Amino acid sequence: MCAPTFQQWSSLHHKEYVGATERDYRESVYLSNVKMINRHNAGGHSWTMGVNKFADLTGLEFKDRFAKGFNHTTKDTNYTLPESTALPVSVDWSAAGAVTAVKNQEQCGSCWAFSTTGSVEGAWFLKNGTLVSLSEQQLVDCSTVEGNEGCNGGLMDYGFEYIIKNKGITTETAYPYTATGPNKCLAAGKPVAATLSGFKDVPVNSETALMTAIALTPVSVAVEADQSVFQFYTGGVMDSACGTALDHGVLAVGYGTAGGKDYYLVKNSWGADWGVKGYIMLARGPKFNPAGQCGIQMAASYPVV
Repeated sequence: MCAPTFQQWSSLHHKEYVGATERDYRESVYLSNVKMINRHNAGGHSWTMGVNKFADLTGLEFKDRFAKGFNHTTKDTNYTLPESTALPVSVDWSAAGAVTAVKNQEQCGSCWAFSTTGSVEGAWFLKNGTLVSLSEQQLVDCSTVEGNEGCNGGLMDYGFEYIIKNKGITTETAYPYTATGPNKCLAAGKPVAATLSGFKDVPVNSETALMTAIALTPVSVAVEADQSVFQFYTGGVMDSACGTALDHGVLAVGYGTAGGKDYYLVKNSWGADWGVKGYIMLARGPKFNPAGQCGIQMAASYPVV
């Protein structure tokens, strides 16, 4: 399949550049990325790359803008695996109605906030039967005391801690996303849409532990997402090397097998025009253990309503 010309692509994605020098540079980056994508797709892989909205960015630029929001710290687990749990063959919480529409963090390192709201939205749905889109901006603006840094990164567990201390979180509609901050906290007087009683850290580096958690509820996870395999992913079970230097918070909403390859189903926060309608299938299995593909088994946690 032929990639669009740079002119076609920049028009499609409404790209505007300051001056001919910048435009020419972006075209050279674009053409270099197209070559790499074509080479990958001709290589007989189980997954595809595509010329998406990130195609005029170098790897370093992409990392700086979209994969820098998870501030990893080592933590003790507070979770005990149930004994001899028979796991379902597959799980898909998005198909079960427990997952809101894919959102877009834009150029703000707030992935951790989207991962937090995603798992809370799922847990609230599973407890109460109502799916409500919750406010990432409230977390960005209001959870600095817990250790989060707004658009400069944070941790999902700090987000859970804030929601517990604050006795709840409001809706996306009541406190809409601005992709800026931390700004002044405007949570006072907003309606409470969901509350938490606690959260659980999943035992690290365990495929069984993460699958067990996902079988219960959507799970907040972290991955290394700064490589081209994430930047240009468009479909299939992604089983290429991607590192384990965690830098991006996402949401594990299921697991299963496709074309003989086991995978985790992951909801991202780069818009529905990235990946497969905003999702990626990350390979799963012994080859990727103990950390899991892209480090997905290293820092998982989920809220308890």
